[in-house]
Amino acid sequence: MENNEKSALRQLWDTFFSKAWPLWVGGILLAFLNVLLFLIRSPWGGSGTYMSWGENLYQKIGLLGLHDITPVILHPYGLLGTLTLLGAFAGALMGRDFAVRIPPVGEMVKGFIGGALMALGATLGIGCTIGGFLSGWAALSGGAIVLAVGFLIGTFIALKYLFWEMEKFPNFSMGKSFTWFSAKGSSGVWQPILGVILTLVILIGFSLRFSADNVFAMFAITGLIIGIILQRSRFCIVRAFREPFMTGESEAPVAVMAALAVGILGFTVIKYMGVGTSTPGAARALAMTWVYPNFWLKALLGGTIFGMGMTIAGGCAVGTIWRAGEGHVKLWCSALGFLLIAPISKKFIVPAFSNMMPEWAKQKLFLPDHLGYWGALLLFFVLLVGWYAFVKWNEKTGKFSAI
Repeated sequence: MENNEKSALRQLWDTFFSKAWPLWVGGILLAFLNVLLFLIRSPWGGSGTYMSWGENLYQKIGLLGLHDITPVILHPYGLLGTLTLLGAFAGALMGRDFAVRIPPVGEMVKGFIGGALMALGATLGIGCTIGGFLSGWAALSGGAIVLAVGFLIGTFIALKYLFWEMEKFPNFSMGKSFTWFSAKGSSGVWQPILGVILTLVILIGFSLRFSADNVFAMFAITGLIIGIILQRSRFCIVRAFREPFMTGESEAPVAVMAALAVGILGFTVIKYMGVGTSTPGAARALAMTWVYPNFWLKALLGGTIFGMGMTIAGGCAVGTIWRAGEGHVKLWCSALGFLLIAPISKKFIVPAFSNMMPEWAKQKLFLPDHLGYWGALLLFFVLLVGWYAFVKWNEKTGKFSAI
């Protein structure tokens, strides 16, 4: 009986941690958690994490003249992203996927440049692939549609550059690479044990730390779960935009579409029903949640720059976090570039750029105001069906693959 019980527990463990989860499962789970975050406090976002990290760093060393910055431990998105990083680390340990992977110097340089471009794009366009796109589409924001177009353009440009680089400067990304602490055979048995311990310590520690603020505790701890799901499913929005132009595979785009569909339905119910509101003003504020003044030029330019950065770095804002948690040093460099440039862009570049832009190019566009909720839903699902038809057709024909 005891052996059977152990065997059943081992089978359960292996189901979750011995192999990667299907991408679409990760997409649906993450969308569900995004809806949950909206109900708890506010939707999921990624770039706010780097802004919090960067502003705290600059305040600590006395640069940029930053004062009264909310500490990361008390900043909702600073803490959410930090726990996402720790969750990805724990997930990698439990799946024996963690290793410190040091690539050639050229790849680390590209990681930093990619992170810097993402910082510029996210601050200019007001959003990244998570907050601006995944949550933005769910919020029925017109700017989010334009942001996705920018991601597509930026991905195409960056891929053209990478192919050019491989042809003209093939040695730039070549050289020695190193891997430390990988789980090989019995020597890696410490990883799952450490992963379980880390998860328990975080759950218990944060529950006690924020026992007086259950809402904040639930919001932050959700980041831990998001990190584990991201790492186990290897959910990646970069791949959704990149793969149609490279391999032609549709798995990643379809997973992102599943996440978008669930998020759109969940957010629409919350906004349409005015969940948690008691006055017309509060209901309107809820409806406008995650609808930013970036329609249309701000979103297009910011999205294009961000799309270039995420393709060069090999991970978007959140993709960088979970891959960094796995031990990819290139993505550590990407995170460093993101957190160093985001506060600079916010303070100096974005104000100057916004002042040059006409008002009609940077407005809030809440689609139900113009199409009604049913019309907005129809538009987004037509876009999803069209995207699905394209990636499946391209997977079969390869017309746009290997540009």
